[in-house]
Amino acid sequence: MNKDYTCKEGSAAPSTPLTAEALAELILKRLEDHQALEPVLLKVREQCSFADYFIICSGGSKRQVTALAQHLEEELAKVKIKPLGLEGLAEGLWVLMDYNTVVVHIFFQELREFYDLEGLWANALQDLSSPAASSSDPALDQVHNPESESDATNE
Repeated sequence: MNKDYTCKEGSAAPSTPLTAEALAELILKRLEDHQALEPVLLKVREQCSFADYFIICSGGSKRQVTALAQHLEEELAKVKIKPLGLEGLAEGLWVLMDYNTVVVHIFFQELREFYDLEGLWANALQDLSSPAASSSDPALDQVHNPESESDATNE
């Protein structure tokens, strides 16, 4: 599912090709620029058929959750990237933004802890190149490196 986004006039894709990895990095950077709390980038392409990456982050209030989602939507629209779907914006508790190969979850912090998507997708590979990967959280330290996994399965 490593799709390149290509643009036709009026489409949701950017004017230059953007890989799923580049899109995920762009989204993560934009969220970090606006103080998203504890952003995590998970590589889920081996675990599901509908996305290559999940980005999970949170806000400290409903207003911050909504602001993060609106900011992200506006910033990506500037480069002609629009979500295929957007849910939960009015409530500000859990906003889901579907960018085809990248799905963004922006939670109100208490709901993030309750739903624990990181725990549900514990078998997903955390992208170790992201700033979020350098967390001191012991739960995230147990997420494995794709290179070490492929070596282990070949033994």
